[in-house]
Amino acid sequence: MTAAPRDILMVLGIPAVLIAPDERILAANPAAERLLGRNIEGRHFITALRQPILLDTIEQVQKDGTRRETRYLTNDGQHDITYRVTCGAVPMLGRSGILVSFEDITPMEQAGQMRRDFVANVSHELRTPLTALLGFIETLQGPARNDPKAQERFLGIMGAEAERMNRLVSDLLSLSRVEADERVRPIDPVDLGGVIEQTRHSLARLAEDAGVELTVHLPEARVVVPGDADQIRQVLTNLVENAIKYSNRGGSVRMHLGVPDYESRLRGQGVRIEVSDTGPGIDAVHLPRLTERFYRVDSHRSRELGGTGLGLAIVKHIVNRHRGRLQVESRFGSGSTFTVILPLDGRQD
Repeated sequence: MTAAPRDILMVLGIPAVLIAPDERILAANPAAERLLGRNIEGRHFITALRQPILLDTIEQVQKDGTRRETRYLTNDGQHDITYRVTCGAVPMLGRSGILVSFEDITPMEQAGQMRRDFVANVSHELRTPLTALLGFIETLQGPARNDPKAQERFLGIMGAEAERMNRLVSDLLSLSRVEADERVRPIDPVDLGGVIEQTRHSLARLAEDAGVELTVHLPEARVVVPGDADQIRQVLTNLVENAIKYSNRGGSVRMHLGVPDYESRLRGQGVRIEVSDTGPGIDAVHLPRLTERFYRVDSHRSRELGGTGLGLAIVKHIVNRHRGRLQVESRFGSGSTFTVILPLDGRQD
């Protein structure tokens, strides 16, 4: 009687236990033992499963034999894990046992939460400038109708808020395009030295206005990698713009292109592009979350400087598309270095 149920559970790829009519666990596969603990066979299901919502579900199935679903929450020591639990009656010697299976739906739950957070963040980012615009329009139509000085000042602020929304929409579209193409690896030859020089030229005025020295160090030989030149330029532009904006007047930003070498993180030949600054640095607590959408170390200053909170998220996805790695080194008060590591071999993954 015990061999057949156990054999059936063994072929399942998900945790599963069979509860006998006497309410004891008749069989459990290895996945269930890893989840619930070893030596649970023979124990009353209440002592093995414990979570009240799951116990209530099993008791309802015992009463009416109806298939039911619920959730089982646990933790692996680092992350919360969510299981969808299916409980259904199983005929056993004229009575009904219960088969309980656990399906890990953590990735789906995380994806759902990310979508909800994304919509909430976009709504918040758009609502702030829209509220300002509506308020200034109402003022211009009313109290400031005949006040040229107030009109000029308010129109200037409205222009800045409209530009902020335009930047946000542009970054959202850019992020969407990058995510859509992330699985398709670019293979066109890209001269990294040329892209770096183009980036320096396009940002020279920004650096000059900010009082920041922008320098470039390139190796003597050309360095060519498979990639998308426009996207690599976008990565460097985002990193250098951030470095310039967050550096104090009199500071410096440096782009450095290394020579090809073996990169352990790529398990093959690669090349490093470093963007270093002498800015205030970033506290270590923020480093793991820098590439999250809308995550800001200093929200107020970021908005003042025109940041949308999406730049580093775009950088991460572009680097991922190139099968590269993004590395951040920073100490609070000692500047930051963002390193992009790109593979030289178009076949490297």
